[in-house]
Amino acid sequence: MTPTPPGSDPATPSPPAADGVAAHEPQPATTAEPTQAQPTTAAEPMQTQPAATEPPRHADAPAEPPAPQDGWQRLPARAIPLCTIDISLSLAVVFAIAAVIVGVLSLGRHSGLASGLIGALFGAGIGMWIGFRRYRNTLWKLDAHGFAVRRGVAWQRETTVPLTRVQHLDLKHGPLQRMRRLATLVVHTAGTRHSSVAIDHLDADDAQRLRERLGRQLDLEDDEAR
Repeated sequence: MTPTPPGSDPATPSPPAADGVAAHEPQPATTAEPTQAQPTTAAEPMQTQPAATEPPRHADAPAEPPAPQDGWQRLPARAIPLCTIDISLSLAVVFAIAAVIVGVLSLGRHSGLASGLIGALFGAGIGMWIGFRRYRNTLWKLDAHGFAVRRGVAWQRETTVPLTRVQHLDLKHGPLQRMRRLATLVVHTAGTRHSSVAIDHLDADDAQRLRERLGRQLDLEDDEAR
């Protein structure tokens, strides 16, 4: 009697405990396999997304800088302050004087200073806008026909100097132009209507190349005349 009941009671709980441990051990291994496979499948479309977005960036990149057409060249961007400062100061003075006169006559003597300051700021703003438009619409080119300059917004004016009409050249560098590596090229011609053609705020290297190119033409004409 003694061996049977105690032997049967402790023997029965031990196998299920071992079975339970054996049953639970392979389960984490089976659940870990899909977790490792899922990132590999999810990472594949993530790598293809930047490749689809790169071509439009390269397609839009050349459209950002406004490139001139037919050989026309723009002034350098560092010429913008010099193109705007002269006309801004002029209009600021004119508008300030007019605002002071209007303010004194309409509101009294004490309001003349405030109205003059407002007029100066207004005139400077208009001058900066006009100067920037002048910078955007000043173009030049040098080709087989000669040296040409185009100016104007609503009424465009284009002046062409043939290479055979060039007499001599002047290259000027003001103090502000030297600070910003700019120059003014003056082309003197043989005609009386347009005795000279000048373009301000050229890049200093471009102005020097234009002077050398046009100067070589003058040397060739002198040699042929001799």
